[in-house]
Amino acid sequence: MLLIYTHKITPRFSYIMRQVFTRILGIEVSFTTKVEDFIKHSGAKITYTKQPLQNEFFVRSNDLLFESGINDIQINIMDWEGVPCFFTTSENSALPYDIFSASFYLLSRYEEYLPHVKDIHGRFSPKDSIAYQNNFLALPVVDIWANKLLDRLLERFPDMKVKKPVYSYISIIDVTSSHCYAHRGFTRSLAGFLLDLVKFRIKRLFERVVVWFNPSKDPYDNFEFLIQKRKEYNLNCIFFFQLASYSTYDKNLSPNNNNFRFLIKTIADYCKVSLAASYSSFNDVELLRKEKKNLADVINRQVEYSRMRYNRVDVPQTYRNLVDAEFTDDFTMGYTHEIGFRAGTSFPFYLYDINMELQQPIRVHSFAFHDYALHEETSLDAILGKVRSLYQEVKKVNGEFISVFSNELLGTDHPLDWKETYEAIIKNYHV
Repeated sequence: MLLIYTHKITPRFSYIMRQVFTRILGIEVSFTTKVEDFIKHSGAKITYTKQPLQNEFFVRSNDLLFESGINDIQINIMDWEGVPCFFTTSENSALPYDIFSASFYLLSRYEEYLPHVKDIHGRFSPKDSIAYQNNFLALPVVDIWANKLLDRLLERFPDMKVKKPVYSYISIIDVTSSHCYAHRGFTRSLAGFLLDLVKFRIKRLFERVVVWFNPSKDPYDNFEFLIQKRKEYNLNCIFFFQLASYSTYDKNLSPNNNNFRFLIKTIADYCKVSLAASYSSFNDVELLRKEKKNLADVINRQVEYSRMRYNRVDVPQTYRNLVDAEFTDDFTMGYTHEIGFRAGTSFPFYLYDINMELQQPIRVHSFAFHDYALHEETSLDAILGKVRSLYQEVKKVNGEFISVFSNELLGTDHPLDWKETYEAIIKNYHV
C-alpha cells in the first residue's frame, strides 16, 4: 500500500492519484493529511505538498489540484529525459515537474473548457491543443510520466507491490452506413439513381444496378470479411451500429429495416455490439435513450458502450448526457483527422467534470487513430509506419491500443486496398 501525504484531500487530488497509481500502474494507494500517520507508516510513501516533511519521496505540488473552476493557466513545456512535461517544480522535488497536476490537466480536458473556436460540427480542434502545438500528440505522455515515476519509486521502495497491466488491442468498427445501395427502399434508391444520372456518375450507376440484382455486392458490405478476421486473429472487436431516423448527417438504413436488423443480430453473435449515436442525438438525451433502446431490442441485451457521430465531444456536456442515458463506457475521445492521444493517455479513465468538481460515472476510452486520419496516405508502408510508432508507445506502457475503422471506408475506392491495410494493421499490432 502506497501512502500519500498532502495538506488537503480534494476531489481532483483523489481522482488523479487513483488514475495514475491504481489504473495505470497497478498500485494500491491511500491518502492522509495527518503528519503522524505518515511518519509512522513503514511502507512506500510520498509527500505531495509545498514542502517535504523529512527526507521522504517528495513531489512538490502545483496549485491546480487544490483549486476549483477554470483559470487561465500559463503552460510552459520543458523536456525531461526526452519527454515533454509542464508545471515545473523546485530542485528538492523528486521530479522536476508536477506529474499529477499535468496529468489532471490533460485527462480532464481542461483546455477544452477554455474559450476556443469550434468547427462546423461543434468539435474542439486538435490544433488548439497543447499536445498538437508542442508535437507530443502521438505520445501517451500521462502513461510515460507514470512509468517514469514508478521507476523512481521502485529505486526507493524496491519491495513495493505492483500489479502491472497487460497490453490490449481493441478494433472498433463504425457502422453509420451499413450499405451504399442495398436495402434502402424504393424512394431513396430512385432518388440516388437519378442524382447519379444527373451528375453523370457512370461507375456509381453501374454499381447501383449490380447491387439491385445482387445485394451482397454492395461495396459497404464488408461484414463477412470483418468477422472472418475477428476469428482468425482472435480480436477484441466492437461494432458500433447507428439506429437513427434519416437526416442530413444520418443516412443509415431505417432502424425498422428487417435486413438491417438481421445483420446486427448476426454480428452480435460474434462481437460486442454497441451504439453509434446519431448526429441528431448530440444534445438530445431522450433521443439518445430511444436509439439505445432500439438497439437493445434488436440484440436482446443491454447496450452499455457509445460512440458519437463524427467524434463529436463537448466536454463535459456530452458525457453528462451519456450518463443520463445510462451508458457506462464511451469510445469517442480522439480526433478524426489527427492520430494520437487526445487526453494524453492510452488507458481508460473516468471523466472528471470540472464544472461540478466530481468524477462522472462513465469510463472514457481514447482511440489512437481513426482510419480517416490515414486516408491521404498512398503507401501501405507509410501507414504501417505511423501506426507502428503509436503501437510501440502503447506497448511500452502496457496500455489499451484502439483503432477505428468504418465498413464504409473499407469499401471505398482508394489507391490502397483498405481491406489489405486493415488486415496488415491487426496482424502486426493486435498482440
